[in-house]
Amino acid sequence: SKKKTPHAPAAENALSSNSESEPPKDTKQKKDAGKSKKDKDPVNKSGGKAKKKKWSKGKVRDKLNNLVLFDKATYDKLYKEVPNYKLITPAVVSERLKIRGSLARAALLELLSKGLIKLVSKHRAQVIYTRNTKGTDEVAPEKEA
Repeated sequence: SKKKTPHAPAAENALSSNSESEPPKDTKQKKDAGKSKKDKDPVNKSGGKAKKKKWSKGKVRDKLNNLVLFDKATYDKLYKEVPNYKLITPAVVSERLKIRGSLARAALLELLSKGLIKLVSKHRAQVIYTRNTKGTDEVAPEKEA
């Protein structure tokens, strides 16, 4: 019991000393800050410590939960809507149907093999297709840049 009593008052003393010592520190800091601002501003306007640059955290994107394999509804949507897009790329199809890019590439190759879409440009990094123009299977004359 003797060991318990010295600890309890010490804890109380620590709490009371902290609570008593804190308010005077705050008031001193406030007074000093006020004085320093008044003193520094009129004498030299560019003086004083510059504030550190705070970097923005950047935009936080929502996690995409795209399909890895087609479900029936998405597969039907692929055949119904995609051949009507004016610009067809794996990125466009992936975003609109909420499917993975690899699945979109495979789907577009399937549509191309069935003749539902037409190849415009093929590059190792970017493949561009367009809808088939009604009535003609010929390549439409493109505008020269």
